[in-house]
Amino acid sequence: MQLHQLEYLVAVADEGGFTRAAERLRVAQPGVSAQIRKLERELGHALLDRSGHRVRTTPVGVEVVSAARAALEAVAGVRRVVDDLDGLLRGTARAGMVSSGPFLDVPGVVADFSTAHPHVVCSLVEEGSGALLEGLRSGRLDVALVGAAGTLPEDLEVRTVSEQPLVLAVPADHPLAGLSSAGPSDLAGRDLVLPAEGNALREAVDLACAGLSPAPHVTCSASDPAVLARLASRGLGVAVLPGSVSALRSEGLATVPFEAEGVRSRLVLAWPRGDVGPAAVALREALLAAVPA
Repeated sequence: MQLHQLEYLVAVADEGGFTRAAERLRVAQPGVSAQIRKLERELGHALLDRSGHRVRTTPVGVEVVSAARAALEAVAGVRRVVDDLDGLLRGTARAGMVSSGPFLDVPGVVADFSTAHPHVVCSLVEEGSGALLEGLRSGRLDVALVGAAGTLPEDLEVRTVSEQPLVLAVPADHPLAGLSSAGPSDLAGRDLVLPAEGNALREAVDLACAGLSPAPHVTCSASDPAVLARLASRGLGVAVLPGSVSALRSEGLATVPFEAEGVRSRLVLAWPRGDVGPAAVALREALLAAVPA
């Protein structure tokens, strides 16, 4: 049994498949599969159930993965002791982000951190808030900039980066354009253009509009707020957006403050509770230092 076999097993268990595990580990996928099969033969048990769309751990595999995590953490602890004695920062630091606009330059911070600490393997992914939160909880990510349009996640540490009012964006001749403010009931039966599924704002608006009759209809979705503003300006639906989106003005849209209980437009920096490696802590501190005052 070798440490890299345990690392491969944990990665497949976290990612739910061999391809994503190989991408995370930066190794060839056939090598991951071969090493895990070798480990299974050595232990005399199947550790992974490969029969479904997503690879899952068998009952024996659950216990072995738990022991593998402990073993890998113990080895990492030994390495940290040596690194501390050498005065060097080593290890991995894995960050995630949604599109942040001007609020926090996550790519810039990660690039500067990587340059300052050449012995740290840094990675950065851009995904929807739902996938990023799952990555933090599973251990795939160490820190992430996520959207939090509803309640803040209680199982993670968070720091607010920005908070903005929401607006309905409509053409100037739209029936809603003359309102001083609007709420979920004003969206009943209307066509909407909203962020893509998995976006925190989309989930919050869906929740706020649940139970409306007639129900609103989402005609288009996109991850870029500027695209949503453009779609709204062409009459494809009412856009629900943060008020700071610059494209609202460039597209000539009228904006109406949107008020719904528990719905906000927030960006937060989030990270798991508990112990993490020193490289992950250092990257998190670099990101926190870059949050505008």
